[in-house]
Amino acid sequence: MKIVAAYLLAVLGSNPNPSADDIRSILESVGAEAEDKRINHFLAEVKGKDITEVITAGREKFASVPSGGSVAAIGVAAPGSGGAGGAPAAEEPKKEEKVEEKEESDEVWNLQPSSRV
Repeated sequence: MKIVAAYLLAVLGSNPNPSADDIRSILESVGAEAEDKRINHFLAEVKGKDITEVITAGREKFASVPSGGSVAAIGVAAPGSGGAGGAPAAEEPKKEEKVEEKEESDEVWNLQPSSRV
């Protein structure tokens, strides 16, 4: 993904055909590891293609990928129903507890008014 991002940054920077050296220099400028084999493979895949067409094709592929889904509700017989075909018990929705995290700025700065003027 970082190779794709570096390629897109180069294209946005007015370089319609970034080379492997261009991508490598972008990655190294942010301290990311540049793998020549992957860069060359990526460049071979996009060679001669318009970047907007590549992005459009990628969006179409992602649209067909399931992203999550609904969880099937499982009914459980209520205890003590005698096993005579009682109605399934409804599950209670789980309540999420909010955990408030302290921000670093709260700990660093003393926000109490100073007695000195």
